[in-house]
Amino acid sequence: MLTLIISALILGSPGSGNATAFYKDKVREIAASAKIPLIQVEYKSGKKTISFESAQFEYAKESAKCNTIFQAASLSKPVFAYIVLKMADKGEIDLDKPLFQYTDIERFTNKTWAKLLTARIVLSHRTGLPNWATSPYSDEWPSSQIEFKVRPDSCFGYSGEAYALLQRAVEKIRGKSLEEIAKEDVFIPFRMTNTSYLWKNSYDSLAASGYNDKGENRGPGKFPRANSAYSLRTTAADYSKFLTALAKGTGLNKKTHREQFTPLVNAVYKLGNERPCDQYIFWGLGVGIEQHPELGNIIFHWGNNGNFKALFIIVPAQKGRPASHLVYFTNSSFGHDIINQIVPLFYNNKTPLQISDWIK
Repeated sequence: MLTLIISALILGSPGSGNATAFYKDKVREIAASAKIPLIQVEYKSGKKTISFESAQFEYAKESAKCNTIFQAASLSKPVFAYIVLKMADKGEIDLDKPLFQYTDIERFTNKTWAKLLTARIVLSHRTGLPNWATSPYSDEWPSSQIEFKVRPDSCFGYSGEAYALLQRAVEKIRGKSLEEIAKEDVFIPFRMTNTSYLWKNSYDSLAASGYNDKGENRGPGKFPRANSAYSLRTTAADYSKFLTALAKGTGLNKKTHREQFTPLVNAVYKLGNERPCDQYIFWGLGVGIEQHPELGNIIFHWGNNGNFKALFIIVPAQKGRPASHLVYFTNSSFGHDIINQIVPLFYNNKTPLQISDWIK
């Protein structure tokens, strides 16, 4: 790895054309070995930026403007969490007020437990809910019944269904749709012109198709409705703009920003099936936190829509190194297999990230 870093320095400082070409070549090798057709990457450290898109096979075309649109999957959630925290700072929502006071809970079979749910509990994934009651892409989902797995606030339990509940509350409070709210609070202020929770006409020519583990083209996938948990589409360059704001706490009170990145719960992914990696992973408000011996408390989130996988990490400033972030999007079911190859390329860490094992 030292050889890679020295080579990058010889080719040019990060952000220069030579350095970008160097990293693109290395990432292409990594992605090709994992059978990932297309990958889009942006790394930002201080004023230095490396941004590129790489196609590994003839059937996958990279755009000249690096503006292919990818499903962000669960990278949708941190954007929505940021919106909720901004609303809390403005007094529009109370993070500790039961959500049933903002919206209905008719779909829940256990109304007593449903009345315990708050925005803070949702954002830290302590709701006790399943990921989904049924497929959120289905016609049945909006009226499907939701059953709790465990009592709310008892342990970590990742849930898109919980985010959907919070989305309904936010839409009721603001009297607007998720897309309208996101435009006002995030997309327009941060100039994320290629980003949307809904399908845009421009995506007809720009959206990547996803590939399954058999290498079959499964298309770009069009969702029936905007969903704060999974329906975001974007580019690495656009999402990087959001990460810059997220890392700085732009638009948030200092106390709120500090709380967002503070571990609230140990993120044991499967209760009763604890793994060694779990002891390093925690959850704050809308983001994961890995306690890493070299890189410090890494802020992260991963995205998994089956044939689209993505990841971002925010690495705090350390001696001689400014705060930085890395985000990548892939159109492949193998997109998470490269975490501990691509991250050391940019950070030169010797200790692998536990995120890689944790999300598997």
